[in-house]
Amino acid sequence: MSNTTLPPKTCEIDRMITRPEDVEKVLEGKKTSTRRNGRYADPGEILTLQGKSFRVDRVYQETLGDLTDESAKREGYATLEEYKNSILSIHKGMPWLPQMKVWVHEFSPVEE
Repeated sequence: MSNTTLPPKTCEIDRMITRPEDVEKVLEGKKTSTRRNGRYADPGEILTLQGKSFRVDRVYQETLGDLTDESAKREGYATLEEYKNSILSIHKGMPWLPQMKVWVHEFSPVEE
């Protein structure tokens, strides 16, 4: 999917990763993607966390039903069940619906 086919962003990149434990996982290289309800970044955009820069490589949609243990590992969790439990604890009352669409933002460190 190219930038021209993506809908407008719903939030700014500086809101993409804000939870301290998630920031830590990104800085440690354990988290290389994040899923959000909306689109927070364009491919090529730079996210800066504690002075370190990360380039957004890909942005695409998928459903919660598409997630795998591998997806969860890129989110910084050991298993899909661990990721699911974490999301549901953050978003109290949110149902985990396999057909629910989320935006995936994949990123990598910018070499200094």
